[in-house]
Amino acid sequence: MHAFDNWIDRFCRNHPRFGVPNLMLYIALANVAVALMDMFALNGPSLSSLLFFSREAILKGQVWRIFTFVLVPESGGFFAVITAYFYYWIGSLLEREWGTGRFTLFYIGGVVFNIIFGFVAGYASMYYVNLSLFFSFAVLFPDLQVLLFFLLPVKVKWLAWLDAALFAWDIIMALLARSLIGALLPIVAILNFLLFFWGDFTEALGYRKRRFEHQHSAQTVNFKKATKTAYEKKGYIHKCAVCGKTDTDYPDMEFRYCSKCNGYYCYCMEHINDHEHVQ
Repeated sequence: MHAFDNWIDRFCRNHPRFGVPNLMLYIALANVAVALMDMFALNGPSLSSLLFFSREAILKGQVWRIFTFVLVPESGGFFAVITAYFYYWIGSLLEREWGTGRFTLFYIGGVVFNIIFGFVAGYASMYYVNLSLFFSFAVLFPDLQVLLFFLLPVKVKWLAWLDAALFAWDIIMALLARSLIGALLPIVAILNFLLFFWGDFTEALGYRKRRFEHQHSAQTVNFKKATKTAYEKKGYIHKCAVCGKTDTDYPDMEFRYCSKCNGYYCYCMEHINDHEHVQ
């Protein structure tokens, strides 16, 4: 397991009361409330304009912006309600899967990285933090189906790939515009996602490497050649030493080799545990 994961697990075990239960519910409700207040703002400034992250405004004394930018919705009107509900649904499932402490650490980590970057770049947004939330959800529940536009059933993993493409596009466009800060913003914003899932990525890469080495090892290659030769000569690969059933006559039957028999004896599933061991 990744060292960072070990640290998180130890922290959560040692501090079982850490975390904010239903954190995403409060965030979602706050996003909807701010969106509604923005809709009713007539002549004066909108509530979002008073809450979003601005390094210049913070340095002038508006320190609340360090934290309140989390409450600013990504969109306005009806779409703010849909977006808030979607991220509440994702967050609640992640909290149920991880536990309150781990999920709270994940979300706070994304916010902290954004705050640090905000003081460097001058601005910060919750867009990529929420995107990292969705990436995490896609890693844990890749085959879960959602209704795109409330009509089209789509698996979460395909939406995640689409978001990843848009994510890469944002970085490329920022680099083409020679905006290093713009290119770093997406990466820094989801740094917590990379930290939380780095162990899973390295484990998956290690598994694929071991599988590739096994498939191309001399032992596997020779075994495949011997199996092919045996099938060409005898017409089958496995044959039960008791009843004579073969994998050609019974393709759905499973065959096993007995480790207690003195030799290379194969048995069907009916006789693997019901035969006299050859000594």
